Amino acid sequence: MVTRHLENFLIKTFRLFPAMALLGPRQVGKTTLAKTITKQLKKKSIYLDLENPDDRFLLQNPTAFFNQHKNDCIVIDEVQRMPEIFPVLRSVIDANRKPGRFLLLGSASPDLLAKSSETLAGRIYYHELTPFVLPEIVNKYAIDKLLLRGGFPVPFLAKKTEDAKLWQQSFLTTYVERELPALGLSVSPKLVQRLFQMLSHLHGTVINYSQLAGALGVSSPTIHLAIDYLENAFLIRRLSPWFVNIKKRIIKTPKIYIRDTGLLLNLLKVYTMKELLGHPQCGMVWEGFVLEQCAATFGNKFDYYFYKTQDGSEADLVLTKAGKPYAAIESKFSTAPSLTAGTYIAIADLKTKNNFVVTPRKESEFVTLNNNLQLTGLQSLLNSAALLKK
Repeated sequence: MVTRHLENFLIKTFRLFPAMALLGPRQVGKTTLAKTITKQLKKKSIYLDLENPDDRFLLQNPTAFFNQHKNDCIVIDEVQRMPEIFPVLRSVIDANRKPGRFLLLGSASPDLLAKSSETLAGRIYYHELTPFVLPEIVNKYAIDKLLLRGGFPVPFLAKKTEDAKLWQQSFLTTYVERELPALGLSVSPKLVQRLFQMLSHLHGTVINYSQLAGALGVSSPTIHLAIDYLENAFLIRRLSPWFVNIKKRIIKTPKIYIRDTGLLLNLLKVYTMKELLGHPQCGMVWEGFVLEQCAATFGNKFDYYFYKTQDGSEADLVLTKAGKPYAAIESKFSTAPSLTAGTYIAIADLKTKNNFVVTPRKESEFVTLNNNLQLTGLQSLLNSAALLKK
């Protein structure tokens, strides 16, 4: 059993809002966390799964059902299956704005995000639940396991690598053939499967929609649409570039990452650390891993970008706060990394006071490389006082 680091925060938050939504991909642990949260409330909870016909039947007259259980906490799972329920939730909440009334769980979709934000503004708190992150598992498991298997609970906790491998393959197939079409994606599942495979080899690189479209024999808008859905399903991340110096020729196209390294490495047919160390994408895998761990740990405290100019200046990850660069991070899958002049130029361009080279090193201390740059392990970075302070 892994305790989610968001647990206490979400329990406190749910006691302030009439509704809270936990969004994230399937099988990430939303239902398990929802049960943990509702156990802490001093009221009865009712669980409805909108993929269950019997539960959907109960909501034939949702207003009557909600009023009948106005003193209970109602958990609605896969809420994106019934977008028409959001206007009803608004009226019911406005009639009785007690906190902790509705806990919505969703695998995300453009409809879910648009309709709920439109009708429940000021009444709901949203939070993304990611796969396991390093602070949640570091006391029981090695970082190598999280890197290789990813953070989805089932493959991470599987006793055998083969079991994890089979789950990941099944998960990807199900998402492409069933989940994405159910969310509204009209593109052929076979095409999406080929696209996702191609993206695994482009992980951590600047995306070229036209090149992908040409390789797959479809239009650029089709590729844009498919990638939009993959991103809304929390399977990929597009990292935008930071524009800081208009006098320089800045790379202005997003980078693309497969968010879970377990799914990524399964697509690359990499299952051991030895295989990863010998793989040409080893550095990019680590770069994406650092990005996801930072985004999941620090959340909306920062906005996340990369910085790259056409003359070779580059920072893998830039954390910004209040519209200004706060920290620059270079990811190196080596305990004795070598840095190019481009790293130092990027730091000078960004004018960041907090700058880190993040490696797999296990030592807890920060090693100063110069007055403005520190070498650190990932766990130390995630515990950094400079990044955790409010």
